[in-house]
Amino acid sequence: MGGERPGTEVSRTSQERKHYGPEEKVAILHKHLVEKVAVSQVCEEHGLSPNVFYRWQKEFFENGAAAFRRNSRDSKSEKLTGEVERLRAKLAKKDEVIAELLSEHVALKKSLGEI
Repeated sequence: MGGERPGTEVSRTSQERKHYGPEEKVAILHKHLVEKVAVSQVCEEHGLSPNVFYRWQKEFFENGAAAFRRNSRDSKSEKLTGEVERLRAKLAKKDEVIAELLSEHVALKKSLGEI
């Protein structure tokens, strides 16, 4: 193995990092916060370092308010959807007016012999 110093071993069987999704992270935090399982035990069960656990816990509490903002986000979405529909109807009405004016304009040009 080139580049390695004699007498040193490189571990080829080191564990790969596991990626935990949001639901898994909450479930892991739940074990400690609600089920009162010791942090050391939760970390051991899931192969986590306590630093990772506590970072997740910090993020969880810092972003917890977002869970309660969901309703206002839905309300804002409904408001925007209503506005989009209103604007589409207004645009369709303007298209009708433009088509009518263009038709009258063509008829006037024909009557004047310009077309």
